[in-house]
Amino acid sequence: MRLKKVHQGHGLGDRIMLGVMRLMAGHAPGVVRTLRYRKDFFGRPFSELTQQVMRGPSPWSVGERELFAAFVSRLNKCVF
Repeated sequence: MRLKKVHQGHGLGDRIMLGVMRLMAGHAPGVVRTLRYRKDFFGRPFSELTQQVMRGPSPWSVGERELFAAFVSRLNKCVF
């Protein structure tokens, strides 16, 4: 279930960006909508954490981490 506010509560700049994504890709992924809604509260901190996990020091290569993420996304039937 997606909250209506997350689906429709974006400012003008984000609405334009999401509209362009919809035109180019046919849809704007839910994860993008979530990250763009209340960016200072959730989007930026979560994006920074994701960047650290995916690109920071690790015994796994960047490729392995990307493969793990893609596999989990596929298991969850996530288009992202």
